[in-house]
Amino acid sequence: MPQEDNLSGSNGTGSDPSVFFLTGIPGLEALHPWISIPFCSMFTVALLGNFTLLYVIKTEPSLHQPMFYFLVMLAIIDLVLSTTTVPKILSIFWFNSREISFNACLVQMFFIHSFSIMESAVLLAIAFDRYVAICNPLRYATILTNSVIAKIGLAALARAILLMVPLPFLLRRLPYCGSHVISHCYCEHMALVKLACTDTRVNNVYGIMVLLFIAGLDLMFISLSYVNILRAVLSLASKKEQLKAFGTSGSHLCAILAFYSPVVLSSTIHRFGRHFAPHVHILLANFYLLFPPMMNPIVYGVKTKQIRDRVLLLFRGKSF
Repeated sequence: MPQEDNLSGSNGTGSDPSVFFLTGIPGLEALHPWISIPFCSMFTVALLGNFTLLYVIKTEPSLHQPMFYFLVMLAIIDLVLSTTTVPKILSIFWFNSREISFNACLVQMFFIHSFSIMESAVLLAIAFDRYVAICNPLRYATILTNSVIAKIGLAALARAILLMVPLPFLLRRLPYCGSHVISHCYCEHMALVKLACTDTRVNNVYGIMVLLFIAGLDLMFISLSYVNILRAVLSLASKKEQLKAFGTSGSHLCAILAFYSPVVLSSTIHRFGRHFAPHVHILLANFYLLFPPMMNPIVYGVKTKQIRDRVLLLFRGKSF
């Protein structure tokens, strides 16, 4: 790749330790303008979908309920994840704007990882919401009060910050005496670790511990919630009630699969998939930042009647 070699040979070799260079998608540089089309489309849909979801929930009093408050959190997280990464990615694809300062790189990495952790926590909270709504419907209003929802949101934020604060300091202590070319579209913890010219076992171990703690713990509790939900649904006498209960949980299961599958695959390939082509990992890593923010408002909007009806009225120019 002559373009990357040029970067490595001049500015990418440590002449300015405060500057790094993002390659985009290694091996597919010639296709960047074409790849930018689906990226830009998904970003546009994500922005429109999440802002519409926020507007509809804010303006419709009947949607001021626990489930929809969690959807507000999810929409805000998805907007932050999209806006902290996609504009820079598109600038690489369109204008070959690869340069990024080390501080900006650390800030971007912090936002990406911390808000991904927050999204995992919110998906867990929605699973708990569905569990209470289906298994303990009579106590729903007393269990999920506004103060409880606020505490869940603050706990999700605090957990993400506490787990991610060490990362910038762990990366700052590393010497980057070789290439400053990051083989990625955005700044990621492991992509930066690979550039260090020293022992990086502390960073590797910490990254794996956080991944196992978040994905393992959250997925375990989500699975337990849905085991209990499944038991409760199957015990319902009416087929209509069963279908309705499955329908309210189906959109959440889609969101869980869309979020966790690429996260786990991407992290596994990054650490152990040496035989995979670099562009496979990079495309997968981009997928988990682009696809959930685009799909979440669509899935929840289509599956939730109150949101669907309000959006249809909004686009028809009607109001309540």
